[in-house]
Amino acid sequence: MQSFNYYGTYMLTLREIRRFLKVYHQTIIAPAISAMIFLSIFVLASHSPDAMVGDIKFINFMGYGLIIMTIVQNSFANSSSSLIMSKVIGYVNDILMPPFAGFELVIAYSIGSLTRGLAAGLVLLIFLSPFIDLHAAHPGLLVFFTIGSCLLMGMLGTLAGIASNSFEQYSAITAYIVTPLSFLSGTFYSVTKLPIAFQIINYFNPFFYMIDGFRYSITNHSDGNITIGVWVVFLCNIALFSLIVRLFNRGWKLRG
Repeated sequence: MQSFNYYGTYMLTLREIRRFLKVYHQTIIAPAISAMIFLSIFVLASHSPDAMVGDIKFINFMGYGLIIMTIVQNSFANSSSSLIMSKVIGYVNDILMPPFAGFELVIAYSIGSLTRGLAAGLVLLIFLSPFIDLHAAHPGLLVFFTIGSCLLMGMLGTLAGIASNSFEQYSAITAYIVTPLSFLSGTFYSVTKLPIAFQIINYFNPFFYMIDGFRYSITNHSDGNITIGVWVVFLCNIALFSLIVRLFNRGWKLRG
């Protein structure tokens, strides 16, 4: 049985982190500014600084949703852009040539995505701190949903990067799958306001459980079942990890 390639995994992880840090204005600062603009627009459109969503101030409801949305979107973008870039430019073989096992590649890309997601979320949290209430009703769940959501989206980005052979295919996956699922999952509103049919559809959407679980961890208010949310995030991570390890080991759509 092949021993774990600690040094190789560390170096690939470091490469992934350095890659997004070199353009931190684009990968960390810009998403935080965009989220601030979103929050400003929605708060101004509400016509009331004291508007409420259930028992939560609207500005807090929106702020918490935008934080987790920024985190998961940047996690997805990090691994997906890295892989599609390596395939389009042609240096993907330089990654596959060293003695990496599939799970080592998944670990490296996932840690890189986790780091970028947390960095973008932290910067946005600092920007929003004068405007929203900062406290955690369930710190343990907050850590679980933050890290679990980051890893899930990082691996989903890895899968998108593996499956795409061009920027057009990558853009199609993002536009037709990732963006609709994320924006329709309760970031900007309570899903209880949706018609019953759409509420049922949302209960099959992993993005809903990530956002709802994160918001519940802070506010103690949820639109769904938190126990189910924990299991959905956990099992989706396990399933994606197993699938992507197999794809890396087979070299599916990676080896020319």
